[in-house]
Amino acid sequence: MDFDLSKEQQLIRDVVRDFAQQEIAPKAAEIDRTGQFPLGILQRMAEMDLMGLPFPEEYGGAGADYVSYCLALEEISRACGSTGITYEAHISLGCMPIYLFGTEEQKRQFLTPLCRGECVGAFGLTEPNAGSDAGGTQTRAVRENGYWMINGSKCFITNASYAKFVTITAVTDKSKGKKGISSIIVPVDTPGFTIKAGYEKLGLHGSNTTELYFDDVRVPEENLLGKEGEGLKQFLQVLDGGRIAIGAMATGLAQAALDAALKYAQERYQFSQPIGKFQAIQFKLADMAMQVELARNMYLKAAWLKDRGRPHTKEASFAKLFASEMATQAALQAIQIHGGYGYTKDFPVERILRDAKLCEIGEGTSEIQRLVIARCLGL
Repeated sequence: MDFDLSKEQQLIRDVVRDFAQQEIAPKAAEIDRTGQFPLGILQRMAEMDLMGLPFPEEYGGAGADYVSYCLALEEISRACGSTGITYEAHISLGCMPIYLFGTEEQKRQFLTPLCRGECVGAFGLTEPNAGSDAGGTQTRAVRENGYWMINGSKCFITNASYAKFVTITAVTDKSKGKKGISSIIVPVDTPGFTIKAGYEKLGLHGSNTTELYFDDVRVPEENLLGKEGEGLKQFLQVLDGGRIAIGAMATGLAQAALDAALKYAQERYQFSQPIGKFQAIQFKLADMAMQVELARNMYLKAAWLKDRGRPHTKEASFAKLFASEMATQAALQAIQIHGGYGYTKDFPVERILRDAKLCEIGEGTSEIQRLVIARCLGL
């Protein structure tokens, strides 16, 4: 059993860490305060070949593995949660469905510009009445004269305002229930397709979160992604990889909370000594360090399994569930260590708490992860 990263994986992690700490972290508070989408940062990431990191070079990617992508995502999220979720949604939700299920022509037309960073990827799954129950999709797509006519809406969709096209799920055969859901690629400039960004969120303020509306939107028949009726099956596979990535993102946020708490404990003096000398503070920091390392090991194992084409549904849920809940608790403990200052915006820990909470909700809530794990146990 070898826990060492390869030289390439170490290099990617270290290069991204330096970039994230030098160019992203100094802007994180401003991104949170203004809600500004980190477009300039994404352009720099494109120059570094990060926007297509785990995809083949023939499609404009960097040819790295999923472990490397997750390592990069952890470092980016450690610097800024908003940038982390933007990157995660681009790779795991925007690019991955096209890579996994697209035709060669679709990959060259749609995946290549995503990998080159010419646009940002987005995936439209969630609806007002279909959240955890994604099989309850109500958006409809009817085949008419070589086109799909789409009507319906989506909510809580990441990145769509900065996308050139969005892959969505829609019911193409209502009589087949969940087996009648398909995936379709929809260019954002298609008449009748409206994107609205207006959510006021707890955290991740720099992340673009949108609603999508389809009013007689017509797209060519060949924009169907994969086979008709396999949309549910496709996005469940996509979400397995996405959950590993959310585990990496949550680990990065928790590491940031630990970094801030440790620094403060070494610099803050009370009773004539650093508060880090008190056992009560030491125990909090020790628990945080242990849990961050456990979360990291779990997402790396799940990513390793994915890279080898082995089953990883249970491990992906392990990684997401543990890391996301741990990140929220780590941020709370970091605030406690900071005392009253932790409750102010003068220190980053309150922002980390607000950003971390989404990891327990997006791409399958903690409750859904427990259901997935239970099913994997045969229950």
